[in-house]
Amino acid sequence: MELEKWIEKGYDLIIYFGPKLIAAILIWIIGSWFIKMILKGFKKAMKKRDYDISLEKFLTNLLSWALKIVLIVVVLGTVGIETTSFAAILASAGLAIGLALQGSLGNFAGGVLIMIFKPIKIGDYIEAQGQSGTVKEIGIFTTKLNTPDNKEIIIPNGALSNGNITNYSVEDTRRVDLTFGVGYDSDIKKTKEVILSVIDSHPLILKDPAAAVNVSELADSSINFFTRVWVKKEDYWAVKFDVIEQTKEALDAAGIEIPYPHQVEIQKKG
Repeated sequence: MELEKWIEKGYDLIIYFGPKLIAAILIWIIGSWFIKMILKGFKKAMKKRDYDISLEKFLTNLLSWALKIVLIVVVLGTVGIETTSFAAILASAGLAIGLALQGSLGNFAGGVLIMIFKPIKIGDYIEAQGQSGTVKEIGIFTTKLNTPDNKEIIIPNGALSNGNITNYSVEDTRRVDLTFGVGYDSDIKKTKEVILSVIDSHPLILKDPAAAVNVSELADSSINFFTRVWVKKEDYWAVKFDVIEQTKEALDAAGIEIPYPHQVEIQKKG
């Protein structure tokens, strides 16, 4: 008799839960296929827009987890499990995690903005947050710079995206600005000719835009000549160092003095 009751209850459970269980399994199979299609389309869209690979992977994983959580909630609801409390727990957990990781979330948002709008890219020489160097890596939370003396600098993306960025690699050409000071007894016209001769003979200095040499200041102990030349961005430092050295040699050869501080020692006989 007891066995018959248990069998009867078993039939009732099968009749009650069977259709719901089958529906849940079908929803899981169809939902999983649908998620794969969404992720596939999302990846294609990301590749077409040429987003950074690290951003693509992170957002794909984020979307995948979000869709799977939604699918699990739907499946549980189909079986008959109350999902209201489950959703409330997820919301509370999300809020707690958000508050705990407030700074990290700001850096994440900054990283997403950098990767989407691309104010910088790997290989660019930039100046930001009081630091300068070549962009080595753009991550989700931080950006790494490599300085000319081979130091690694890590800048949080939140600060980087909200601050000023000077990108020296965006344009194909750069202007080299130099100032040369000569003594007050020097001939201005001759000095300009000497500096221009150095510029004209340098193979890496561009002819267009034309170079400029002008008197910029009558300082306390020197006449200062502001010199501007244009070069390809990759030739900036080579030209700057060359012009400084070669101008000094040319001014010396022309007998034009470059003033420097003198120290006079006066001795009194006792």
